[in-house]
Amino acid sequence: MLLIKNGRVLDPASKTDAAMDVLLDGEVIKEVAAAGKFAALQNADVFDATGLIVAPGFIDMHVHLREPGQESSETIETGTKSAARGGFTAVCSMPNTKPVHDNASITRFIVDKARSVGSTRVWPIGAASIESKGEAIAEIAAMKEAGIVAVSDDGKPIATAKLARQVMDYCNSLGLPVIEHSEDVSLAAGAVMREGVTSTRLGLRGMPAAAESVCVARDVQIAELTGGRLHVAHLSAKASLDQVRWAKSCGLLVTCEVTPHHFTLIDEDVQYDSRFKMNPPLASRGDREALIAGLADGAVDVIATDHAPHEPALKNVEFDRAPFGILGFETAIGLTLQELVHTGKISLMRMVELFTTGPAKVLGKERKLAAGQPADLTLLSTTHEWKYNVNDSPSKSRNSPFDGRVFKGAPMATIVAGKIVYQR
Repeated sequence: MLLIKNGRVLDPASKTDAAMDVLLDGEVIKEVAAAGKFAALQNADVFDATGLIVAPGFIDMHVHLREPGQESSETIETGTKSAARGGFTAVCSMPNTKPVHDNASITRFIVDKARSVGSTRVWPIGAASIESKGEAIAEIAAMKEAGIVAVSDDGKPIATAKLARQVMDYCNSLGLPVIEHSEDVSLAAGAVMREGVTSTRLGLRGMPAAAESVCVARDVQIAELTGGRLHVAHLSAKASLDQVRWAKSCGLLVTCEVTPHHFTLIDEDVQYDSRFKMNPPLASRGDREALIAGLADGAVDVIATDHAPHEPALKNVEFDRAPFGILGFETAIGLTLQELVHTGKISLMRMVELFTTGPAKVLGKERKLAAGQPADLTLLSTTHEWKYNVNDSPSKSRNSPFDGRVFKGAPMATIVAGKIVYQR
């Protein structure tokens, strides 16, 4: 048994914010009780969490582990080690692998590999269409039986409204959410950053915010038509969030996520440095203000990293030629505390909600600290000062614009299935 004592338990599911001890028995939580109850307990390992937040295990529902097929950039082993270092106990891997994760054999490979070498749980996301080409529905039912938790053609939108309707109808019968990379490809074609004054000054082709919001509007209407569960990935534009707000006001099953880099950086921060190149691109100051408001008032359901590793040789090229994407696992908690909590924009409880019950609800799962629940916990400090050095990361990649940044607050320990998989 493992006793986590003297911590401040924050559990959005039960609205608990109190000094409590958590007793783990193997892979499950045995009991959560008032601090000191287990003082006489014998034969238990003890983790003294004095001064720390003890929360349900954080979930990152949008990540790229690159395996199979792109192991030079990341593997399930290296990616989950980085995730555990960032405080995550479960991650959802996107299907744009090589080959595309569009069938149950690949699902089983990912699940089995994660069980054998993963530091965290891996909940795979399957492709919505065969090879994510947008021509025909993938083997969704078979993938669900093998272990997927959602479908997406991430990296690109579901190609047509007709196919989006078919996918949502089908997934509705299977109880799966459809996660959409919202992008009108005709508006986004060839763009490498957000359209605006900065893109003009830098001479880089810009993508208008409407490239995202037009697609969100399409998919919201498809969700209304089908009654399906739509989740908008890495939402970055105010107009997109307005569409989500409208959908929620109508009672539609529409949710969304925002990344730490989108609530931290803006298009004005972009330099001729491919570490600042991501998709959707860094947005305007007004968009960032709208995203932060949505994180505070509940319009946004989830913070997800969109962890997108690329081997250094792919990123160390001209901005136009580099692939989109940045690392996200190890800076997510630090950025959220620094940009949102310490500035008073959201509470600690709301932060924990955005990483736990928020994603769990989207995925149809439960996340809380209670007897009988999986022994997955995230322990974090709001005061620990540290400097992020990307070269210390277990990830195979180094593409982070936050390298060298100093943070106040950090994940201090990550516990998965009752085992401490990371301790700072």
